[in-house]
Amino acid sequence: MTLRPPFADVPRPGQESVWDYPRPPRLEPVPVCIRIEFAGQVIAQTRSAWRILETSHPPTYYLPPEDVRRDCLEPATGSSFCEWKGQARYWSVRVGARMARSVAWSYPRPTAPYAALRDHLAFYAAPMDLCLVGDERALPQPGGFYGGWITGNLAGPFKGQPGSNGW
Repeated sequence: MTLRPPFADVPRPGQESVWDYPRPPRLEPVPVCIRIEFAGQVIAQTRSAWRILETSHPPTYYLPPEDVRRDCLEPATGSSFCEWKGQARYWSVRVGARMARSVAWSYPRPTAPYAALRDHLAFYAAPMDLCLVGDERALPQPGGFYGGWITGNLAGPFKGQPGSNGW
């Protein structure tokens, strides 16, 4: 039985409601190609990504380090702590003269349930030129704090938009 809040969008056929995602979050493999472009370059592409599904959030995609151009990454200052995954470190992306600061993050020592994410990288969609899930362009999760990617197969509303702090 689904216990969506009354303000949740009703999913159309073929859509997933982010209100059906669990808490704590579920980790699952992604069966399609994930591709990220920045400054005219493909900086990451994989068919071996993971996604995190958490109540009220669009999925966050984590790409294996071997499928990310490490020459485009620079360590960034700061860190954050996720109650589920642990301590994150941040990365900036640089291609030529163009740089986006603190736009990717990874978990060097994730908690046991999320061990598969070790050193995988997630990217904010907004600073990137293009983020694809399969052939579909992903939009950034609203608000700029969370790193989920919105695609047409999702029903919201999504955490991060105005008025969602109490969700």
